Amino acid sequence: MTEIRTIGILGGGQLGRMLSVAASRLGLRCHIFEPGAAPAGDVAWHVTTASYEDEDALRAFAESVDVITYEFENVPTSALDLLESLRPIRPSRRALAVSQDRLTEKTFLNEIGLATAPFADVPDEAALPEAIEAIGRPSILKTRRMGYDGKGQVRIGDGPAEWTGAPSVLEGFVNFSAEISVIIARGADGQVSAFDPGLNVHESGILRTTTVPCGLPGKATTDAVLVAARIANALDYVGVLGVELFVTPDGLIVNEIAPRVHNSGHWTQAGCAVDQFEQHIRAVAGLPLGDGKRYADVVMENLIGDDIARVPQLMASSGVQLHLYGKGEARPGRKMGHVNRIVG
Repeated sequence: MTEIRTIGILGGGQLGRMLSVAASRLGLRCHIFEPGAAPAGDVAWHVTTASYEDEDALRAFAESVDVITYEFENVPTSALDLLESLRPIRPSRRALAVSQDRLTEKTFLNEIGLATAPFADVPDEAALPEAIEAIGRPSILKTRRMGYDGKGQVRIGDGPAEWTGAPSVLEGFVNFSAEISVIIARGADGQVSAFDPGLNVHESGILRTTTVPCGLPGKATTDAVLVAARIANALDYVGVLGVELFVTPDGLIVNEIAPRVHNSGHWTQAGCAVDQFEQHIRAVAGLPLGDGKRYADVVMENLIGDDIARVPQLMASSGVQLHLYGKGEARPGRKMGHVNRIVG
């Protein structure tokens, strides 16, 4: 069926865990490379616990797998250079390079004809006043690299502007009515399959819920899928891609892209015959993509921090699909699991 038997995954968090489960359903094995604690280790075929600077460990990892993918973007370049010399990496290094740096990402999106928030490069604190003059207030200062779930961001209002402490991008305020996301898969043969766009609600910079269908008119949802497909094709992408978009009176604006399975795609586990995790495994393994058609209406809710205490109540509820990540301490802002509620 395929020459690929073992998939290497860089990162051992909840996304790696769910990718490993999906791979096992297809008779494939996953080898996790993770410097720290690895929730994915509970279900994966094998785990290597080592630093991304450990070249011997990286070589042994690469030699034990047929293809390499990743569950997060911020893998050091030196590790990727070594791994790519030994095994194919899917999605490609270009997709990582674009998404790892917010300035590179927004520049790329504009170059392929897609709208973003107005932005300015802020390489150091001395450049901030000029950037604010160009972009205006209110605006958001974001570190170019790293930063997720609201981290590495400073809102610029009427008062004194704070500095992030690292090279950043200043983004202008976008007057949007909703945020949606598209989860799209592209195979090595160029085949594309998209899931229905979901409506996202954030709290304190962290995704709280995704609702599908998103409730927007058909044209908006079609346009959103077309935007995601344009990005995937421009990157010659292989795997699942998450695309976050703002809905504005002037049309769709791309907020950011994620070259991996995405939190806002978890609803597919309850709403589709082939979910985003299996779709990603299929793509990177060179298998035909599945049908991403939705057969149920779903609300996905993240269980964050102390939400884990609600598990007994959730288990007693009907129409609820519970996914726990096997993490130990329930810290504020830490994603401990998620719930998919079938609502129609």
